[in-house]
Amino acid sequence: MDQIRRFVKQNLKQNAMYVALIIIIVFFQINTKGVLLQPQNVNNLILQNSYVLVLAMGMMFVIISGYVDLSVGSIVAIIGAIGGWLMVTMKMPTVPAILILLVLGIAIGAFHGVFIAYMRIPPFIVTLAGMLLFRGLTMVILGGRTLTPYPKLYEGISNGFVGDLLKIEGINGTAIIFTALLIIGAAFRVFQRRIQQKKYELEPPRLIWDILKILLSALFIGFIGYSLAKYKGIPVVLVLIGVLFAVYNFIAAKTVLGRRVYAMGGNEKAARLSGINTKRMMFTVYTNMGFMAAIAGIVFSARLNAATPKAGNGFELDAIAACFIGGASASGGIGTVMGAIIGALVMGVINNGMSIMGIGIDWQQAIKGLVLLAAVAFDVLTKESND
Repeated sequence: MDQIRRFVKQNLKQNAMYVALIIIIVFFQINTKGVLLQPQNVNNLILQNSYVLVLAMGMMFVIISGYVDLSVGSIVAIIGAIGGWLMVTMKMPTVPAILILLVLGIAIGAFHGVFIAYMRIPPFIVTLAGMLLFRGLTMVILGGRTLTPYPKLYEGISNGFVGDLLKIEGINGTAIIFTALLIIGAAFRVFQRRIQQKKYELEPPRLIWDILKILLSALFIGFIGYSLAKYKGIPVVLVLIGVLFAVYNFIAAKTVLGRRVYAMGGNEKAARLSGINTKRMMFTVYTNMGFMAAIAGIVFSARLNAATPKAGNGFELDAIAACFIGGASASGGIGTVMGAIIGALVMGVINNGMSIMGIGIDWQQAIKGLVLLAAVAFDVLTKESND
């Protein structure tokens, strides 16, 4: 019994936000009378929150470094506006236009990075100025108009689905195959960690607990995969998010660049004295944020199939909140890419669940604030009780 209690406390400390996400899902599943987890709504949940997932992954690196970026919503807006001008007004082909938009996002991020890293202007001021600047330029470009429609290829980024290779009646075979591969990958990852612990003479958890982790992961992945397979299959944007997650999770956990960002966020002066070029790191972090905001701008405008002057309003707050909910520290140096994903999912489930319940936008804002505060408080209190 003591071993069970100790195991639960240790894992609750590490996985508090997973528990919070499950509680929120169960709550809304009950109160929406089962609508929340219907296959079509699971698909909608992914599509509607794809931009937050992308922004949160980029924002996590900014927050780990000890700062925030207030401009990302406006970058999303101007990327959509310029994309509309290129593809709708000027009739530019989709692929060259997307490349231009990505380069533009990198340039905007580098623009911020120069002022922050090399001119030592506080990031809050620089990104606040960027928020105003790019929002204003968006309105100038669009002139109060909405540009639509985008080409079908561009629209398919957010509204398209991966083709079904198996053609099984009533279910998407491709989604089933990918789901099975993900479950196998999750099991392999657990056993690989166990082997590494033994290699370095660390005591691994009891085998039964690792098996339990695999079963829970298989149930979660299997449910999502089956829901997608029963609807239209795997959304193209989910593949994009999966690729971005794999890349950024690898960078954060396995590379020198990732370790340097964590070191800079933990103590910038100590990192500088240890030989890390903190100016270059800061420049890189904000340049990357511009790149991720450009991807989010492409995803969001493709989802709407339109460029609008009000696109991106409040997106920076969604991304920042997702990171803090996912376990990032306001003082920097702490956070994971997976945490950003979990935080964004918490935000998405709350928004989607309240909309299904027919709660008005005024009450949605108040309730969402309280639920987000409760989720973070749950995380903090759980960690303190285990320290």
